[in-house]
Amino acid sequence: MKSYRKEIWFNVKGRREFINITPEAQSCITESGISEGLLLVNAMHITASVFINDDESGLHHDYEKWLEGLAPHEPLSQYRHNLTGEDNADAHLKRQVMGREVVVAITKGKLDFGPWEQIFYGEFDGGRRKRVLVKIIGE
Repeated sequence: MKSYRKEIWFNVKGRREFINITPEAQSCITESGISEGLLLVNAMHITASVFINDDESGLHHDYEKWLEGLAPHEPLSQYRHNLTGEDNADAHLKRQVMGREVVVAITKGKLDFGPWEQIFYGEFDGGRRKRVLVKIIGE
């Protein structure tokens, strides 16, 4: 069995953003030379998420609205975590809902997805460089 590891870095422009990282994940599979196995992608930041869903702007808008309803950013004083000098308690909660990582089967050197599935990095406290870890195991 072979193993492959890579960190993918990117700049997140805003406080919250959804970035389709499917092409980068597929490039890692090609680079790894693994044709049958498993791909893990996880956020390396406690205020970020990796998830699988449709790449449709209306859905992304709905996520944003839904998450803000569950854990609104303001008022900052509603969260005990923010008493430490932070302003990102909502981002920690949003990450918990959206999840830390995804695992996808690799078949014949490709992501073995269902219809419309794509991998996304969801950032909830951005405006700076961020990264994900890609780990692939297989043959």
